[in-house]
Amino acid sequence: MTALKAGDIDRFIAKPPEGGAAILIYGPDTGLVSERAGVLVAKASEGDDDPFNLAKIDAGEIVSDPSRLVDEVLTIPLFGGRRIIWIKDAGGKNMAPAATALLKLDDCPALVVIEAGDLKKGTGLRKLFEDNRKAIAIPCYADTERDIDQLIEQETREAGLTITKEAKAALHSLLGADRMASRGELRKLCLYALNKGRIDSDDVEAIIGDASAFEMSELIDASAMGDLSTLDHGLERLDAQGSNASVIAGQALKHFQWLHRMRIDIDRGKQPQQVVDTQRPPVFFKRKAAITRQILIWNAPDLEKAMERLADAMKTARLNDRIGPAVLSETLLTLARVAKARGSARR
Repeated sequence: MTALKAGDIDRFIAKPPEGGAAILIYGPDTGLVSERAGVLVAKASEGDDDPFNLAKIDAGEIVSDPSRLVDEVLTIPLFGGRRIIWIKDAGGKNMAPAATALLKLDDCPALVVIEAGDLKKGTGLRKLFEDNRKAIAIPCYADTERDIDQLIEQETREAGLTITKEAKAALHSLLGADRMASRGELRKLCLYALNKGRIDSDDVEAIIGDASAFEMSELIDASAMGDLSTLDHGLERLDAQGSNASVIAGQALKHFQWLHRMRIDIDRGKQPQQVVDTQRPPVFFKRKAAITRQILIWNAPDLEKAMERLADAMKTARLNDRIGPAVLSETLLTLARVAKARGSARR
């Protein structure tokens, strides 16, 4: 079958198949991949972590012995029940021989969950699963605005907290590239505000805004505003942290698409401040001046060219993670130089 649609994924994970199945969970959001795999296994095993029923295996062990996967699947649990095979870290490893043998079984008695990273469409493990009617593929992409809202509401509700609109707007600019990292930051924020009963923008700035990692929004703003010194510093830190270039490129592309939509409104006669003030979700008040400056620097044709460059950088980074960071860096630096030149010309 082809990959599950976004609206079907949560329902599937909440109620996994009762019998055997081969499931591939993959995508650029590695935190979401891990989270969905963990929830799926927990639901399927009903909390039973008996090693005779639940086998956790590193993909490297399967690659070195491809026949092991089928052997594990056909192993009968010592005390009955269904066997679950959870294979981790399959991204970048040649799992195709083992997966091919698995998918040739007439009847798969075990539930096999393979956890992978960003896989190129139409090749390798992803192609095997998406082309096989008995297999299930679950893609995991960076969270949308709606996903971030749901994540914020879930974590604050479980902590018994409320959150202001301003704080939620601030969080939108800081979360979304990696589900696990986003959830970790939210839990840290909830713990900080636990005795207050409410989270406001000052709490967000104190906890998440003070994180040691260079914020992606700051990096993207620096590129869009022509701030070359901040951009250089940010690229160095992101490279040192081993950040995913395709994820950053995707977030930058979303940002420039957003600027393009606002720029069109300005070209139709709306005032820049009015356009920024009426965005939904609202723009965090401390970013309003920067966003207003960006939509004044960039015209619509320039933004369209920028989006093309970022789309190409994202595609390259997904296909080749070794050169992805260099391509992304060059793209963001090019955009920053354009922004600096346009900004100087408009003063």
